[in-house]
Amino acid sequence: MATQQSAPPPTAAAEIADPAPLGLAGFAMTTFVLSCFNANLLDAKLSTVVLPLALVYGGLAQLLAGMWEFRKGNTFGATAFSSFGAFWLAYYFLVKDALPALGTNPDVHKAVGLFLLAWAIFTAYMTVAAVRVSGAVLAVFVLLTITFAVLSAGAFGPSDSATKVGGWLGLATAAVAWYTSFAGVTAYTFKRPVLPTWPAR
Repeated sequence: MATQQSAPPPTAAAEIADPAPLGLAGFAMTTFVLSCFNANLLDAKLSTVVLPLALVYGGLAQLLAGMWEFRKGNTFGATAFSSFGAFWLAYYFLVKDALPALGTNPDVHKAVGLFLLAWAIFTAYMTVAAVRVSGAVLAVFVLLTITFAVLSAGAFGPSDSATKVGGWLGLATAAVAWYTSFAGVTAYTFKRPVLPTWPAR
């Protein structure tokens, strides 16, 4: 009579690299370039240069970082990076397809304002969760929430001055995100923290 053999114990999941520095870098660079135009530092006619970054680095690379965060079991990182990767992909199609299709509709600015407002709401509740991550990550989310809110107000207005302020806030957000990315990647290569991130206790 054959005896039933027990299944072998599951093997431990292979450790993967921390995807957070990649996700933060993709977010920071794309935000930086777009914010240069929102802050009126460059001619708005050149702003389509943002689209390749939005599609590939801010969008696809950040979305992949979110998927790897799922693999690591990090719900916060997975939700944040996947969502903001999707934001940049949505931005790409908004600028490339949706806005040209709306043409000269006088209320198009309200649609953009609504788009930005929805992202401000999402970022605001992610900010609450970021309190338990680190001071550096929390700073990114606080600044980003304010940036989205101000840009939304600028679109609803419409108000060029509010959009310009939102651009400068976006530049500050990008700088903090780059800092946090740099802190993460150098902590790995130097095998010790190089820059403080003030992790939650």
